[in-house]
Amino acid sequence: MDAATLTYDTLRFEYEDFPETKEPVWILGKKYSVLTEKEEILQDVTSRLWFTYRKNFPAIGGTGPTSDTGWGCMLRCGQMIFAEALVCRHLGRDWRWVKGRKQTDNYYNVLNAFIDKKDSYYSIHQIAQMGVGEGKSIGQWYGPNTVAQVLKKLATFDTWSSLAVHIAMDNTVVMEEIRRLCRFSYPCSGASAFPTPESDFLSNGYPGAECANRLALWKPLVLLIPLRLGLTDINEAYIETLKHCFMMPQSLGVIGGKPNSAHYFIGYVGEELIYLDPHTTQPAVEPTDSCHIPDESFHCQHPPCRMNIAELDPSIAVGFFCNKEEDFNDWCQQIKKLSMIRGALPMFELVEHQPSHFSSPDVLNLTPDSSDADRLERFFDSEDEDFEILSL
Repeated sequence: MDAATLTYDTLRFEYEDFPETKEPVWILGKKYSVLTEKEEILQDVTSRLWFTYRKNFPAIGGTGPTSDTGWGCMLRCGQMIFAEALVCRHLGRDWRWVKGRKQTDNYYNVLNAFIDKKDSYYSIHQIAQMGVGEGKSIGQWYGPNTVAQVLKKLATFDTWSSLAVHIAMDNTVVMEEIRRLCRFSYPCSGASAFPTPESDFLSNGYPGAECANRLALWKPLVLLIPLRLGLTDINEAYIETLKHCFMMPQSLGVIGGKPNSAHYFIGYVGEELIYLDPHTTQPAVEPTDSCHIPDESFHCQHPPCRMNIAELDPSIAVGFFCNKEEDFNDWCQQIKKLSMIRGALPMFELVEHQPSHFSSPDVLNLTPDSSDADRLERFFDSEDEDFEILSL
């Protein structure tokens, strides 16, 4: 209990509050004024799920580490960006966490998907062990690309969320591939079993005669785009484009950080990025006998950290969530407008069809059982040597 107390009350005064500025504050597609909406900003930040180092959880793989201190920060950042996708999927972007308030079952289902135990969909155990199949030993550093690919594989087992996860490689987003991944048909007779918000509509009074053969549906999209925005430092020409990503309503934020230190970036103010920092070790949390999860330590209750955007390591992964096809179409239009910003360099290319020079199959077609680790290594693991494991 003492360790958890130190995490909040003692450290609260070591964090700088937001500067008194007329510059807007952007948090995952929401615009705020720090002069008039400071409480709203802090409530929004606190409502994001915050994953940090933990200690004394069940040994990974039965005999492995019982703490991820010193090596798990990028894995925790991956959990945070994916948790934001699940919150948007099941609770909505406008959902807010309030200390002491009873939450819905969907909230606890989302949180339970990340608890530090072997049978949670996106636990540190699952991420670390899935990484073994990609040539990463347990306790080894992951880069942004690697954690994105591992989470994509784990998402295939999460039938409750039923997400379509696309990793856009080679700095190129191919619209045709995403539509093919997200669009699918579902038989009318089984529509009531489909676990999405649309299920009530489909199973209650939908005219059977109009349901000719199959219902065309859109699986909610999690789009992750691994990028390298420079050699050793971020190229200043990308900064405005990166800022605009936080302004989009589809934004899931960015995972990246400084050399040797990963962060989850959720917004910006002026020339500073706003982020949640996983570098705090807290005791592992277990559900109570009533299956209730003590959740206060999963919400950052002090002002978030900030850093100058020029300090950002160039290896990042940008995330977006499109719940409906209209959201994706809107996102595409916003990305096209970004190319018209004077002095801003596009971070990636948006194309309708796969360019002819793409000779390799898309990584998204690989299944969780794929043993083609060498091919995956060429796709997404090239940047990992740029990071080092923190010394304990």
